[in-house]
Amino acid sequence: MSQHIPLLIIGAGPAGMAAALAAAPSGVAIVVLDDNPVPGGQIWRDGPQAHLPATALQHREALRRAPNIEVLSGTRVVACTGHKALLLEDSERGWQVTFDSLILCTGARELLLPFPGWTLPGVTGAGALQALIKGGMPVAGEALVVAGSGPLLLASAATAKQAGATVLQIAEQASYGAVMGFAAQLPKWPAKALQALTLINSRYRCSSHVLAALGEERLEAVRVLRGGNVVEVACSRLACGFGLIPNIQLAQVMGCRIDDQAILVDTWQASTLADHYAAGECTGFGGSELALIEGAIAGHAAVGDHTKARALWPQRQHWQQFADLLNTTFTLNPALKTLAAPDTLVCRCEDVPYSALQSCSGWTDAKLQSRCGMGACQGRVCGSAAHYLFDWTPPVPRFPLSPARIGTLACLAVDEIGHSPQ
Repeated sequence: MSQHIPLLIIGAGPAGMAAALAAAPSGVAIVVLDDNPVPGGQIWRDGPQAHLPATALQHREALRRAPNIEVLSGTRVVACTGHKALLLEDSERGWQVTFDSLILCTGARELLLPFPGWTLPGVTGAGALQALIKGGMPVAGEALVVAGSGPLLLASAATAKQAGATVLQIAEQASYGAVMGFAAQLPKWPAKALQALTLINSRYRCSSHVLAALGEERLEAVRVLRGGNVVEVACSRLACGFGLIPNIQLAQVMGCRIDDQAILVDTWQASTLADHYAAGECTGFGGSELALIEGAIAGHAAVGDHTKARALWPQRQHWQQFADLLNTTFTLNPALKTLAAPDTLVCRCEDVPYSALQSCSGWTDAKLQSRCGMGACQGRVCGSAAHYLFDWTPPVPRFPLSPARIGTLACLAVDEIGHSPQ
């Protein structure tokens, strides 16, 4: 089974939703696919305990009402099978699609850095905790420490507090001066300043970072370096994330140029491949406001409406300035490179400790010597950590990009896999 799509959008977060709605008035047939159950992406993730903003609900309703937009939820890309051709899979089937134009809105994921105890039950990413709570995981009565870097820490703490958890400490690795300088410039973006006021937490501490998670069978306490002093905080849960990194695997496989771990785009949000656009956090982290504008520009440009796309350039510049400030403020302290002990696991899938990687010359050598990155996550977690710890260039992924059923792989044509499906 195959399907041809005039305009395909991968990712239904803010950027993908905005791209589809911007392109819709052209009348072109649009398909938006996403691996989540409903549109919204990570920032607007739905669930039993989710409280979506009005903007998210409005975009979702507009998608539903647009006659030329089809949303394929619970669908993921398995492989790039040729020029403008992909292999897709959902819960029931696998099939190939071809497209005329593509907009990549694949978002970002958390950067997780290894430290002693980070694999204990009760330790998650900051964004992961948010997603779990929105999905219905109970945290009422739990004692929580949030650590890492960036505004996501405050957002995660607020979600947990609203769900009944007790937030004991929010450890931000950025300095007090950097954070205060950031706060002083927030009035340039009034909506962000207001949001910051709603997230203020008296437990927030700058120049602080996690040293170790402590416990036998599960998390019991967290050791934190706070203002030069080491303190231990008894808790039942730790949410720790060190910022976001763009999801660029599909773009890499397709051959889009990557710059500074993000998809390189021009003023039209066009990548280096003809008819391939990208928007949102896969082109660099900047928040939902920037993602919405970039998505709209990409949507207009993909259907040839450059006048409307150009009209949005000033708004993009406004929010790009916020993104630049954000990324400068929360630049990671080099001290975080020293968190892992020799026996700290870096690759959790293959149980590879830090000591096994220290003498490796690069990513390929690490795979040959230790199987690092060859487990279930295919280097998505340890690859990013190794890039930060050792400055190794992350490898270009190969298909399948995600676990797939045999029946889906059997959809591939003979000349694409070298033999007939059995």
